[in-house]
Amino acid sequence: MTRVRFAPSPTGYLHVGNARTALFNYLFARKTGGQFILRIEDTDKERSKPEYETALIEDLKWLGTEWDEGPDIGGACGPYRQTERMDTYREYAEKLLLEGKVYRCYCTREELEERNASAKAQGRSLGYDGRCRKLSAADVSRCESEGRPSVLRFAMPDHTIKVNDLIRGEVVFEGDTISDFVIIKSDGMPTFHFAVVMDDYLMRVTHVIRGDDHLSNTPKHIALCEALGAEIPQYAHMAMTLGPDRARLSKRHGATSVRAFQENGYLAEAFFNYMALLGWGSSDDQEIFSKAELIREFSLERCNKSSAVFDHNKLLWMNGLYIRKTPPSILTGLALPFLKQHGLISDSPSPETLALCEKTITLEQEKIKTLLDVPERIGFFIREPVYDPKAVEKHLNEKGKTTLKLMLTVLEGLPTFSTYAVEMAVREFCEKNACKTGDVFHPLRVAVSGTTKGPGLFEMLEVLGKDTVVKRIKTAISYQPSV
Repeated sequence: MTRVRFAPSPTGYLHVGNARTALFNYLFARKTGGQFILRIEDTDKERSKPEYETALIEDLKWLGTEWDEGPDIGGACGPYRQTERMDTYREYAEKLLLEGKVYRCYCTREELEERNASAKAQGRSLGYDGRCRKLSAADVSRCESEGRPSVLRFAMPDHTIKVNDLIRGEVVFEGDTISDFVIIKSDGMPTFHFAVVMDDYLMRVTHVIRGDDHLSNTPKHIALCEALGAEIPQYAHMAMTLGPDRARLSKRHGATSVRAFQENGYLAEAFFNYMALLGWGSSDDQEIFSKAELIREFSLERCNKSSAVFDHNKLLWMNGLYIRKTPPSILTGLALPFLKQHGLISDSPSPETLALCEKTITLEQEKIKTLLDVPERIGFFIREPVYDPKAVEKHLNEKGKTTLKLMLTVLEGLPTFSTYAVEMAVREFCEKNACKTGDVFHPLRVAVSGTTKGPGLFEMLEVLGKDTVVKRIKTAISYQPSV
């Protein structure tokens, strides 16, 4: 059975690039009928925090990548936090030490830096020179008696290592060009290289799908697998995610964490769809996919070798499309947290308030690009309008207020206040008084909404209702802007 994993470090919020890795692993697992594992690499004691682990899990769930095994649900191959697997790492490290595949290194950091500086000055390659690989028993005894701290280094074999990458094809590395690397630090903590190989081995991971920044690590991991007698997983290295300037995606390009996009009002389905297209594409260049369609169509063979460019504008366009096709009742539910943040509704809004929100969102749905737009677009329906000074100056001048006084009488006399009835009455007023429609429509809009923008005027008036419209027109007539 196919088994893949996503193994983030809880040292910050989930980055877009890492989310894409999680998404591709998830799609591959579901496409092949396999299993998707969430594993937490929390051996960085200084930077790893429980709150970041919680955030990672929340953000992955929001994205829609459900896992079959993980720290929150358990599984047959747990535990799923590296800090809870320390005894296992030490046990296997000691086994490799006894087998002569690993050795103790007593070189200090200062000594290593001095040697590398000398090698650089002489034009030689950098990296560990293998000095401690063949220490005599007397040398080891002397180092121990001096109280020198030691690390465990893996004795890198000197043979050729081939990576049969599922995206990049065959990549060849010469083992004798790769320095012996540390697998256990002096404080007893495993390095990334050792922990990730051990976890993949014991969790029976069959495919490792990750960013191509890890490609150079792969020969080390294959060599460790060979030393352990472990089956070597199949590797697939995805191209990096870049910003529009083709530099590595960073904060200077805008939001880079999944949480930031969620907080900025993007829909999970739209974000899932867009992320799946970064570095992957269908055979017919289709762009809009449901999750089921993506699972059915996904294949590693169609992943691009070239880097993927994250385009905020394309994501915004796609999000607007998803918003427009979302049923208003569901969209209203998604928008509630944003309306609460802006103080437009309470934590427990009444059924009447919810109904009003749905009606007004329906009016503006075609223009909403993110959920963050909703409070601005429908706020005046829920609370008193805030007048735009430029709109007041242009449309609530003496002429505009005179028009509003006349219109007030007309609107107060309407027996019904439907969109049709209001529109007919206003247009009839314009004809009788030889008014340009704009000279009536604009003052009316500003009076009830505070701005010149918004949904259709007459639909808006119907939703607000006669009493509110009359009240707001009276307020507008007496409104005096502060100097």
